[in-house]
This record gives sequence, structure tokens and C-alpha cells, in this order.
Amino acid sequence: MFETRVALRSPIGVAHRAEVERRLFFLSADIVGFELAEDEGRIHEIVFRTTRPAEAAALGDKLAHVIEKDIAGRLHVPSKVLWHQGERRAAHPGVYEDMLAGGLVFESGEGQVALGGPVVALMDHFDAAITRIVASRFGAAEFRYPTLIPTHVLEKVGYVTSFPHFLMFVTRLHGDSDVYRAVVADLAGGGATDLLSRCDNVDYCLPPTMCFHTFHQLAGHRFAAEERRVVTARGKSFRFESRYARSLERLWDFTIREVVCLGDPAFVTKARADLMSDVFAYLEELGLSGYCEVGNDPFFTDADTPGRTTSQRMLELKYELRADVGDDRTVAIGSFNLHDQFFSNAMGIRRIDGDLVSTACAGFGLERLTYAFLCQFGLDPAGWPAAVRADVSEV
Repeated sequence: MFETRVALRSPIGVAHRAEVERRLFFLSADIVGFELAEDEGRIHEIVFRTTRPAEAAALGDKLAHVIEKDIAGRLHVPSKVLWHQGERRAAHPGVYEDMLAGGLVFESGEGQVALGGPVVALMDHFDAAITRIVASRFGAAEFRYPTLIPTHVLEKVGYVTSFPHFLMFVTRLHGDSDVYRAVVADLAGGGATDLLSRCDNVDYCLPPTMCFHTFHQLAGHRFAAEERRVVTARGKSFRFESRYARSLERLWDFTIREVVCLGDPAFVTKARADLMSDVFAYLEELGLSGYCEVGNDPFFTDADTPGRTTSQRMLELKYELRADVGDDRTVAIGSFNLHDQFFSNAMGIRRIDGDLVSTACAGFGLERLTYAFLCQFGLDPAGWPAAVRADVSEV
């Protein structure tokens, strides 16, 4: 392990600590840890721990670029809490470790965790509860989308330029028998083979969330004058989380229940508010402690990240639902988002008269919701709320 100290060229206020920390592992794959040094309310230095010696100047250049592009210049908008559920529950210590030891989960790869039947049953229970809320409130149409999504869709909706650090591509070997034979020969001979150089293209990606499938499905659609739609889907989503991957809190491969609303501005704004109200009521009934606050997306070196982040918070376009998982830690289990006409403009979703429709969405991370529940209520079903215990026989 090696240590490199990097002084910030322009110290930044500690109010931006979280925004700095959520980007540092993406500076280099060699970084395995870091510490921020503060003085008089400003972050002035970062100590990086790396797997091999690092040049302070090179790390300093990367750090300066990210801070300049993503953080400096944005206004600090104090967090606003919209909903808070009860007193913080005392966390059951070592829940994830106990799940591993008991065979309820299995770490199948970096950022990937396989789930055993009882945990899956809990995920299904919570998904069914959310789906009932959506069906009762909106009569939403449900779709089951394929896993892969065309790369050009993510390009059109701006995901590639806003979140390049999360992208996970899908490729294949070049369609040529000589390539196949060469790969087989390399492996049969016990040698290494450079698979990536023999791959063809990256026409498809693993989807970072479900709503992009819905926007792709409705691309070019013409809504009737008063038409409104609510679509829901459950599916696997994928984001490269670098070394931020941790237990069930932050996975590269996870499950989302998504709800997408399309229509006039008043409809999508009210739909978001109604869904939030219904979900808060459900969590209160469940007794899950947490809160919902104004949030922002982790845009990465976009053309105007500070401006986009500031406006997102000031206009309250994103609300983040967080649940307690420890004495001083929470995890985001859902979000409620207004898009205005951003996605409909990108995908050509209009009314017959040519006006763009407005959109909103909400997403719920089922692994995170399940994990937060287990952290708060424990692995023993005897300590669970009766409604959950009755539906899920054991864990």
C-alpha cells in the first residue's frame, strides 16, 4: 500500500465533502482509500492510498479537473427534509456478515451479491407492496423489458455525457471464424488471449435504470390531447460503482421497481406528490425509520455539472428517500424525480399538436430496501411487523 498527499489547488468548503468523496475512487483504479484534511471549514488536502506508487502531480491534475467541473461554482443549497419517520431505530449489528455466514447471500463477484430464497421473498414482498400502491393510485400498465438497452438510447437521453463513470457496456467477439479459432487456440494452449481487441462493438449497454426502457418504448409517440400514462417495470439495473461497492448498499448489479408518469406538467407533478404520500404512509405503517430530502444526481465532468446540480436542488427536481442502516448511516432506497420535458424532447414524445409531454419517475432499490429492513428489524422473523411476518415465512 502506498500513500500520496495531494493539496487542493483551490480549497473547497466542507459543505461539499460528500460530493468530493463520491467521486474520488473514479479518479484512478489504483485508489483503494482516502482521507480528507480540513482546516477552518475548508478541505485543503487529500491523502490517497493506492495499490502502487502514484504521482502527486498526475493525481492533482485529475482532482483539480473534477472539482472544477463538478463541484466548484455550485451553490450550497441546504438540505430540505420533506418527511421523517419516527426515531432512529437501533441497528442490528453485523447483519450483512450474519447473512453471509448463514448462506442467505453469496458474493459472486465484484459488486455482485447472489441472494438466497428468504431474502428474495422479502424483496418480492416489498415489490408487491409498492406495485399495489401504484396499481391502486394510477392503474399503471406493467411491462417487463429486456435486460440490454441500445447504447444510442443512453446517448440520446444524455446519460453517456452525464454519468460516464457508471456505464457498463456489452460486446461480443467479431463475427469471423478466424477470430473464434484464434481465441479457442489461445485458451487451449494455456496462454492468455486479448478478448477485448477481438470484440466487435458496443451497440448495447447494461441499463443503469428502468425508465430509459420506457422512454425508448415511447420514442416518437404522439399523445392524444388529454392522454396521460403511468408505466411501471421491475428489472435488473447496472452501474459501475468502483470501490464504493459495499454489502447490499451499493451494488454493480441490482433490482429496481420503476414508475414513469407522462402527461401534462400538473399531472406529473401531482402524480409524484401522490406517490410520495402513499409510500410514506406505507413506511409509517411498516415502522421503517428514515427520511426523504431534496437530493441531486452525481453528474460527472458534464459541461455544466455545478449549474445542473444547483438547479436540481433549488427546483427540488429530485427527492431522495433514505432509510437508517446503522447508528450514523443511511442508504438511499428510492427517489422521486421530475424531468420537465427533458426526456420527451430527447426521444420525441409529443402530443398530437406537437407540444412535448412532461415526465416524472420514481425508482425503488429492492435490495437496499430489504437490507435496510433487516438492519432495523433483524434476521429473526419474530421481530418483524406482523404483516411482513405473515407474508414471508422465514429468513
